[in-house]
Amino acid sequence: MAKTEFKSVSDYVSSQPKRVQLKLKQVRSAIRKAIPSAEEVISYGMPAYRPHGSTVLYFAGWKHHYSLYPATSQVVAAFKDDLAQYEVNKGTIRFSLSRPVPARLIERIATLRAKEVAQHQAAKAAAPKKL
Repeated sequence: MAKTEFKSVSDYVSSQPKRVQLKLKQVRSAIRKAIPSAEEVISYGMPAYRPHGSTVLYFAGWKHHYSLYPATSQVVAAFKDDLAQYEVNKGTIRFSLSRPVPARLIERIATLRAKEVAQHQAAKAAAPKKL
């Protein structure tokens, strides 16, 4: 796909081939259900979700799959059995377009990522300030 500047997540999704659009709409719905307070933005040319100003999850559509980012070590460990049937490497979870969207799993991943980021923000806020 050529590099394009998308103005919204809807623009991004509608730019994809029809069969990819259907999957991405389901992915988007699952993420929004899990973290409804998150702002939807385009970051690095992909849909991203930012509850409280920090990005917790991205998704992207490709020719033969769609992906979620980042697949942190905590996410991979927490969902090891669920993710066994998917390709996971270098911070990416790839889902085949030929299989049903695992909406519940995506919701759980989004929820965990939101908690991870909130914990990181809390620890950062509690850390002594450097002078």
